[in-house]
Amino acid sequence: MSKSLSPFTKLQLLPQEETLEVLKQKGELFIGIPKETAYQEKRVCLTPDAVSALVTNGHRILLESGAGKGANFSDKDYSEAGAEISKDAAKVYGCPIILKVEPPTLEQIRLINPQTILISALQLKTQSKKYFEALAAKRITALAFEFIRDEDGAYPAVRSLSEIAGTASVLIASELLSNVNSGNGLMFGNISGVPPVEVVILGAGTVGEFAARSAIGLGANVKVFDNSITKLRCIQTNLGRTIFTSTLQPKNLSKALKRCDVAIGAVRGKNRAPVIVGETMVENMKSGAVIIDVSIDMGGCFETSEVTTHKNPTFVKHGVTHYCVPNIPARYSRSASISISNIFTPYLLKIGEEGGLENSLRFDRGLKNGLYFYHGILTNKSVGEWFDLKHSDINLLIF
Repeated sequence: MSKSLSPFTKLQLLPQEETLEVLKQKGELFIGIPKETAYQEKRVCLTPDAVSALVTNGHRILLESGAGKGANFSDKDYSEAGAEISKDAAKVYGCPIILKVEPPTLEQIRLINPQTILISALQLKTQSKKYFEALAAKRITALAFEFIRDEDGAYPAVRSLSEIAGTASVLIASELLSNVNSGNGLMFGNISGVPPVEVVILGAGTVGEFAARSAIGLGANVKVFDNSITKLRCIQTNLGRTIFTSTLQPKNLSKALKRCDVAIGAVRGKNRAPVIVGETMVENMKSGAVIIDVSIDMGGCFETSEVTTHKNPTFVKHGVTHYCVPNIPARYSRSASISISNIFTPYLLKIGEEGGLENSLRFDRGLKNGLYFYHGILTNKSVGEWFDLKHSDINLLIF
């Protein structure tokens, strides 16, 4: 009797581990970019170059006319890059994916279709319970770009904007010290035989690091204060030089503030920035000295700080010029737009490659970290606790 021939090889008959594969199918994204209406917000999420990259990959972009104007990008730049331009805001808000810098207002949420994907900043401290209720009613899936993490666990959007704010704080201070702006007539710059400008930086995070980098580059004498020894060690390593660093000891701090020409506040807290410099310390500062409070969007770390605007950015208190504008990167709208666009573009291309946001969220934990609404269900614990709203764990909703 002949041996029966098996249709399987010996290897195929051995038990194999089970593999669950999620079929990835490239999807076409249809993205709407509305014009920013928030006060003094001039940034835009995608540059014409980014639009060109997305359109080349088979995606559609619908841009509200004038959306790039604040960042000096014309409608023509966008249409040449392949975007469709519309003057009808409702049409743009009708897209399946909405991309914004500022979170939408309640009126704008009314224009959004149910089941839409919204990608914008969340700005938790400025939100109200009604905002989240409106999103829930429309069963919206929402991502906050300030919560998105990269492979290193860092927050790329926050870091990029902090780099701009840190560098800008020194450029603004140098303007305010000049005679043109009724300053002390001091120049940032190590001029031979002239003592350098003294700069005190509170906080050794990204803002502090980039402020120190710019100040040192201009020839200033820099002192950095922070209560984290690790951060102080990191800032020295990143700057590649030894600078004056100290923990926030009142004696050392008040001595440094008395002598400094510029003080930059870049300390952040969990809910509110801690007040590190009291009014008495400000009173003892030099007449004509400059304070740039970058932490003002979280309450400010100088007791004398009050929120100002890009139109009227400064006020004088105890002879010290205070600059307390919350949205410093908007002052450099084009650079900030390119920076934001660089973060968004790879994510959008990846979402398209992976066949939509659902699949991307399964594979990318950093992107999942930015999710705070999933089909109308609140998934962010801190938002739930802050506003006393019911929330669910995203890992129970997405498998």
